[in-house]
Amino acid sequence: MSLTLKLHVTTTTSHLSLNTTSFQRPITTLRTTKPIYHSNPLSSLVYKHKPTTTMPHGSASASLTIKSSLIDPDGGTLVDLVVPESERRSKAAEAEALPKVKLTRIDVEWVHVISEGWASPLRGFMKEEEYLQSLHFNSLRVKDGSVVNMSLPIVLAIDDETKERIGKETNVGLVGPNGDLIGMLRSIDIYKHNKEERIARTWGTTAPGLPYVEKAITPAGNWLIGGDLEVLERIKYNDGLDNYRLSPKQLRNEFDRRQADAVFAFQLRNPVHNGHALLMNDTRRRLLEMGYKNPILLLHPLGGFTKKDDVPLDVRMEQHSKVLEDGVLDPETTIVGIFPSPMHYAGPTEVQWHAKARINAGANFYIVGRDPAGMGHPTEKRDLYDPDHGKKILSMAPGLEKLNILPFRVSEIVTISSLRCNSIDCVASDFYLLPFLLTLVVDPVAAYDTVEKKMAFFDPSRAKDFLFISGTKMRNYAKTGENPPDGFMCPGGWQVLVNYYESLQTEESSPQQAVKC
Repeated sequence: MSLTLKLHVTTTTSHLSLNTTSFQRPITTLRTTKPIYHSNPLSSLVYKHKPTTTMPHGSASASLTIKSSLIDPDGGTLVDLVVPESERRSKAAEAEALPKVKLTRIDVEWVHVISEGWASPLRGFMKEEEYLQSLHFNSLRVKDGSVVNMSLPIVLAIDDETKERIGKETNVGLVGPNGDLIGMLRSIDIYKHNKEERIARTWGTTAPGLPYVEKAITPAGNWLIGGDLEVLERIKYNDGLDNYRLSPKQLRNEFDRRQADAVFAFQLRNPVHNGHALLMNDTRRRLLEMGYKNPILLLHPLGGFTKKDDVPLDVRMEQHSKVLEDGVLDPETTIVGIFPSPMHYAGPTEVQWHAKARINAGANFYIVGRDPAGMGHPTEKRDLYDPDHGKKILSMAPGLEKLNILPFRVSEIVTISSLRCNSIDCVASDFYLLPFLLTLVVDPVAAYDTVEKKMAFFDPSRAKDFLFISGTKMRNYAKTGENPPDGFMCPGGWQVLVNYYESLQTEESSPQQAVKC
């Protein structure tokens, strides 16, 4: 079956070429240099929307229908910091003459995030005033006095030598890991990088073994440099997946083109199994029942830095394509895009960032699950975060006050005051659907029903019939070549994972075989 997703965007190719080997498995294991999906160009991409709301018929409590493209981005304006083509040559010459700051791969991912407006209204790497607000309040106060959520500091570190080289200059040029000129920071602000404070307040611990800390903070310089960002060309990675790194502006236009009246976003950094699909399909069904006419799913895998034992992006994208090809998700009502942000594994602090970024992309619903953005404690045998805190935090986070509570079912009414360990919250509510005016409780946790032999919503009355298959257990199945229970994942998607882990074993055994010869 041939899959066609109308998501390809024709853009100018950046001179930036990033080697994925430092963050992913060796480049020799990539399956293709072309996009996995077949695709067609989108129409002209210009953001022209004015926010309004309308009232649908036939829904309880006169619930709102908000066209996805009509939702204001944070700050009211979608940020786009890519230099117009007509100015590119002069800006490049200006940047070339400035003192340079060399970026890491993760720094470039943040340039990508900022320049496309995912962090709107942020217009560059944070200056000290913005950094302190983000670090201590998880929010930023904008010029009109309103507050927007900004739970993760987005900062650029430099070392003593670079600081000395910059001297009293007010602007600096930015170069990529390979020396390619990327852009500029204007009106710079250099301030102390207190790593311990940043780590403690972002992760709630300074325990060793935090993946993002070890990769991006511990080896970084002792100074932070903020300023207004200008990017010469849209960031490209040349890994065969750039067509699916759709910007917020491009997504909003595609939602308009499809005449979506609701967009529900599902972020993931793991392969899609049938439990995920059950939740996504059930969400769409419930939105239709509420009176929405054309709900669109934004399947939005995270594409930035992830820890070593996570499945790499190219494998996940291939697996997702099989899920669509096999009809587990409907290609006609699904948009697949890549969210360029690096992963922090900072639990409830980070999930606010994930939700905020999807507001800027035009999604008006966000599905949040158990222990979002969490991980195991790096030194102890327990979860680093309470698995229920992520969904609770999204209901009360500063800058996200638009999130009000509305249940899907009368029997599953949940209010802010009742978000504690009760029969609904601890047993029957693993995934929440959070629209950015409403909070909707989605069905119970999905588990494998050993009687029906398929993924189904957990039924506490016959708990012994259900099997919970964790991500770790799923990966172990694939590593050992053992098949999961029938109905856990579509066969095509599962084979992608098996092939990936077989390729790793082949790579690991090759040096040993060479020694024996």
